[in-house]
Amino acid sequence: MSFRFRALALGMALSLVAWGCTQAETPASTAVAEAPSVHPESGLPIVPLTINSGGKAIPFRVEYTTTPEAEMKGLMFRTELGPNEGMIFPNKIMNPGAPPAPRSFYMKNTLIPLDLIFIAPDSTIESIAANAEPYSLESIRSQGPVIAVLEIAGGRAAELGLEPGDKVAWSEPSR
Repeated sequence: MSFRFRALALGMALSLVAWGCTQAETPASTAVAEAPSVHPESGLPIVPLTINSGGKAIPFRVEYTTTPEAEMKGLMFRTELGPNEGMIFPNKIMNPGAPPAPRSFYMKNTLIPLDLIFIAPDSTIESIAANAEPYSLESIRSQGPVIAVLEIAGGRAAELGLEPGDKVAWSEPSR
């Protein structure tokens, strides 16, 4: 085998190895960068939300209600909700331009217990209604005016040590 042929064969082999590595790396990096931005069941946008509690930043990925219909349905009929998943209900969806106001929710057709976290105008937790009872028609109310309500899996707020005064921040869905 001539030197030239060996050099060409080696060059081609290295090119194929480099191409294979690039191909193997691409799907993994793409998967992380392109995590689903729409929930497969609700079709709602998923946005990052962070609660700062006790010096820790606790990340969530939450569905963002975009219409009054989506807000009215909420998490009804769901059979599961991951530990760092939830749904955010900004006031501006139901009442665009309205000032912060008291909010109330009920658990009709909701199959799993939920923690309802009411978010005050300063973006802190105003109050928490823990382990709301599935199927209940009882009204669950904020203690004062709020700008949004966050629903997470029942008991999760206590597990994380969340309490009134903790800071909540979330992103708007990209258009």
